Amino acid sequence: MALAVALALAPACALAQATLDERILDVREQSRFVPDKALAQLQKLQPELVAASSYTRAEFLNQMSTVRMRLGQNDLAMEAADQVIAFGTSLRDNVIIAKGMLAKTYVLFAQAEVDAAHRMAFAAEKLALTTTDIPLQVQATITAGQSYAEQGNFPAALLKLQRAVDIARPPAGDAISLVAALNALTKLHTQMKGYENAAETLAELLTETEKLNSPGRMAMAKNTEYGLAIDSGQPKRALRVLQESLDLERKLGAERMVGITLVNLSDIQLKQQDYARAVQYAQEALQSSDKTRDKSTEATARLNLGQAYIGMGRLAEGKKQYELGLARYERENNKPDLQAALREYGEALERAGDLAGAVQAYHRERNISNELFERRRQQAMLELQEKYETEKKQRQIELLSRENQVKGTEIDNRRLQQRVWWLLALVLALTAAVVGLLYRKVRHTNAQLEVKNLELKAQSTLDPLTSLYNRRHFQDFMRGLTVQERADDVVGALFLLDVDHFKHINDTYGHAAGDAVLKMIAENLRIALRETDMIVRWGGEEFLAFLPAIPRQGVDEIARRILLGISSQSLKYQEHEISVNVSVGFSPYPLVPGGEPLAWERAVNLVDMALYLAKAHGRNRAYGVRGFDNFHLTSMEAIEQDLERAWRSGFVDLSVVLGGDPDQQPPPTEQTNVVSIKHAAGKH
Repeated sequence: MALAVALALAPACALAQATLDERILDVREQSRFVPDKALAQLQKLQPELVAASSYTRAEFLNQMSTVRMRLGQNDLAMEAADQVIAFGTSLRDNVIIAKGMLAKTYVLFAQAEVDAAHRMAFAAEKLALTTTDIPLQVQATITAGQSYAEQGNFPAALLKLQRAVDIARPPAGDAISLVAALNALTKLHTQMKGYENAAETLAELLTETEKLNSPGRMAMAKNTEYGLAIDSGQPKRALRVLQESLDLERKLGAERMVGITLVNLSDIQLKQQDYARAVQYAQEALQSSDKTRDKSTEATARLNLGQAYIGMGRLAEGKKQYELGLARYERENNKPDLQAALREYGEALERAGDLAGAVQAYHRERNISNELFERRRQQAMLELQEKYETEKKQRQIELLSRENQVKGTEIDNRRLQQRVWWLLALVLALTAAVVGLLYRKVRHTNAQLEVKNLELKAQSTLDPLTSLYNRRHFQDFMRGLTVQERADDVVGALFLLDVDHFKHINDTYGHAAGDAVLKMIAENLRIALRETDMIVRWGGEEFLAFLPAIPRQGVDEIARRILLGISSQSLKYQEHEISVNVSVGFSPYPLVPGGEPLAWERAVNLVDMALYLAKAHGRNRAYGVRGFDNFHLTSMEAIEQDLERAWRSGFVDLSVVLGGDPDQQPPPTEQTNVVSIKHAAGKH
């Protein structure tokens, strides 16, 4: 290594050089918790680099990149990372190059360039594993594992992080690397909902962290424990752990960590509907983020503050804070977080009685949901196409290889014919045997390929959790569906369901309980509907059913059957009994406004709007679009823009089916098949 050469050539300055390396190492640990102080320390050390070794100068630049990134100075951080890579390349030193690549990976993550960050992480790990630097190997393997987890490839992520823990263990590893690896592995187990494995790994993490006697590392471990507690439905433990973490962070002066912890404390108070404390923690988080200029923490704090104000009835203040927080997510193009925030916004407005605002927030969330689904669908299609092309090339290679084998056999046969005529019969027999074996092998390979193709087809059409059809299969089915003329009393029908207060179930009982609820609803839909009906996991907590042929007068009854079938069941989960309701939007299919059948996509969109009316007007009910009136005075675009206004203006014929007690008789149907929204809410 360059450092060893420098020490051998200059023994007189060996002690001073080692001292400089140790101080840079101290700064590296400090930058995790107080990056502003770490930057000041690095700047003080800069004059000493003139006489330092190449390795030390590279490590200095590497730490400078990390500190700049943690302070949000991404341009300067990227510049320093590129300098490390160039420096290592000039010295042909893989350790320096790999460290620079990891530094660049973290900056790319900070800039939300996720795909580029993943590619850089995998390349850095590959290079780091060619070195003998154990801490570097652990760091690179952790980063690769986290990248796989972000891609949703949990088996690969688990293998990487378990390997990182193994590398970091004594005698080869060191205590800090082991704590970092255990921390990442605990988070992955939590993300995979393997709570028992997460608890076991967390116990070792806390034990090893205690040995370090580092308040900062202990605060990080406590934050990981908070993630496990909140995901596994232990709110009291989560609150206690956050308060312990906050004390450690404040003593340490780690202001950025303080801001994040205050946001999490505010979030817990919101879940417990203690709005006054939620406001207090959110305001403290805003003060903290103002000191650190941490815009991400500021945005989340404003969302929590807005939600708390709305819960207290201070609607105007709440909306203002919420919109400020949403604006930050929109600037960052952070679609998943923006979608979740909009859903919470709609639920908060709905609880406060602002139904128009709630519907508007739900529609914004729906647009993002559709956009994200389309993006995932395109990515899945590309991955399937790439996999198909790879398998196709592999088959071609195998066929060419077999052809070469056959040709080689033929050439050998000719030579044998020329040299030894009396072995002709034997050669022919051997050739026939080889061809027979090859033929059987080809048949066996084709049979295996057919099985794999059937498995791929099933995977591409079914939802893995509920075993219902997935959204892609439904879309393909509807594109190929030919709408046929029917008798007046026979129609198709669309039903779109959304689980009421599903986020509350996840927050209270954990995501495993949420999955159990979705499976229970899928089973109820199989019972309530026929085998010929198509039932679809539409996405998240939404389900869609397409009934190809039912009596026109039976559409409302099917909606009622769905509502009561689900609400009459309760899910026993661990020691809890969870009651579940759904809201439904529905319509006959096809819908024919103005004599022209509506495209299935627009029909689903209209049913989706009816679903949001059901949620906005009390939940546990179904709103159905039965038809259109006076269509020549309006347009489909105007109806799609505001379904409730179109109904009140007399352009849309709606029906309302109430949920409630399964033994309750259905409400009497009015002659127009339209039940007033206010009247229906009052009955319920």
